[in-house]
Amino acid sequence: MRQGRPTRRLGGMLAAALLTLSSGVLAQPGTDPDQEERFDCRSLAEREPPETALGWLERSLWANHCYEFQARAVRIGGDGVRSLALSHDVVEGVEREVARFLDGPAVVFERRGRIGRLSWAEGDAPAPASPAGIAEHLEGLYRLQLSGEERLANRNTTRLDIEPLDGMRYGHRFWLDSATGLPLKHILLDEQGRVVETFQITELRQPQLHQGEISLDRRRARPQDPWHPAWLPAGFIPQPVETRSARHDDDIGHRVYSDGLATLSLFVEPVEGPDQLIPGMHRLGVSHAAVRHRELGGRTRQVVVMGELPPGVLLRVADSVEWQEGDEGGMP
Repeated sequence: MRQGRPTRRLGGMLAAALLTLSSGVLAQPGTDPDQEERFDCRSLAEREPPETALGWLERSLWANHCYEFQARAVRIGGDGVRSLALSHDVVEGVEREVARFLDGPAVVFERRGRIGRLSWAEGDAPAPASPAGIAEHLEGLYRLQLSGEERLANRNTTRLDIEPLDGMRYGHRFWLDSATGLPLKHILLDEQGRVVETFQITELRQPQLHQGEISLDRRRARPQDPWHPAWLPAGFIPQPVETRSARHDDDIGHRVYSDGLATLSLFVEPVEGPDQLIPGMHRLGVSHAAVRHRELGGRTRQVVVMGELPPGVLLRVADSVEWQEGDEGGMP
């Protein structure tokens, strides 16, 4: 794969995806789209400990937003073993996450943002993205079960196993901190049940519940693209993520789709210049990228689909992309 502009762009999007699992609260019908909504993290202290696998998942999703902490971790994947320094805090209702690799190439990833929503806003309909909304959305896609307690990083944990009900997505095992719900260990399993990646916190430094509120992202109207995937795995829905570049000469369309746990990114751009990817399947760490050159909208375009999903799924999505009839121009 050539190390040109598109390759660096995909690598950047992959890095950003590793830092976050978006969640939020249900937007009430009739809410003013410009009125900011907030979630009060202090309410988590009043909740009873969960008794079900679904309850533990919801607790973990909220914990990812509401606990401020610093940590040390290791990641074991196809590119070997990497150690990281992690931090998460909330400043004036906005989250900040930082991941710094401590060995190998010096790489730092940082994300600032609000609690996202699960879907684009459609009129007055709710735009769910809360942990409760995500957990509910997973029904029929995964089987969740609790698998006992263990001790990790000198803390008690509850193990949560999440098994896909089809061959369209990967499985997960989480070890959740019993006191906070923060994930202390995560194992990603491919469609054959083989370990793809292990991520484990080795030291969690005094996590503190944020004593305040976190802002929710505003309701966003669905953009009008001239292209769309005609096929997606069951449960995958478009994510309300702003993905357009600020560069006016950058004729790249990008959309994100998720089932609440698994995420795929879809890129469409004209085939021109030397920095094009070779069609086929490419490996990007624990992710794959399917690349196709397709005749769409009256010209040859490069379609790239990437994510932590079975390669056959990514190829099928890439091959399904259609251009709307009568729209022969470039990207809007």
